[in-house]
Amino acid sequence: MNDFDFLHGSWDVANRRLTAPLDPGSGSWEEFPGRLVVRPLFEGAGNIDEIAFPTLGRRGVTLRLYDREAGQWSIYWSDSRTGRLDPPVTGGFAGDRGDFYGEDTYEGRPIRVHFTWHRLGPDAACWEQEFSADGGVTWELNWVMDFTRTGPAAAGL
Repeated sequence: MNDFDFLHGSWDVANRRLTAPLDPGSGSWEEFPGRLVVRPLFEGAGNIDEIAFPTLGRRGVTLRLYDREAGQWSIYWSDSRTGRLDPPVTGGFAGDRGDFYGEDTYEGRPIRVHFTWHRLGPDAACWEQEFSADGGVTWELNWVMDFTRTGPAAAGL
């Protein structure tokens, strides 16, 4: 249940995001910085983070919760543009890689979502997001975040 303990603390985040996901004619990416602070919850069975995207004028929050009975994580996201909590992705880690899947919509169409977490040592991590518009037959990578630690984990509430 302590799979996300590596993420506690503060981070600089280099973002690379596809400007028009699921648009076959688009291959344009944008890059922008982020600052992230992650705090533990429930003695390792959860955490919450807030990320600021200063050049976009937006913020986001992620809530990660470990379901002890199911033995898997649920990851929820919300951002300051909508104020809505998106449907969760669920899954877990095998070694230093975590895979999480869920159902959502993008611009009104149903999609599958895949998050991949890569633990790259004590001071680095990577997160990737993919969408599938065909039920998971094909996947399109549309967002990559590279994390560099800037500060230690803070105590929980």
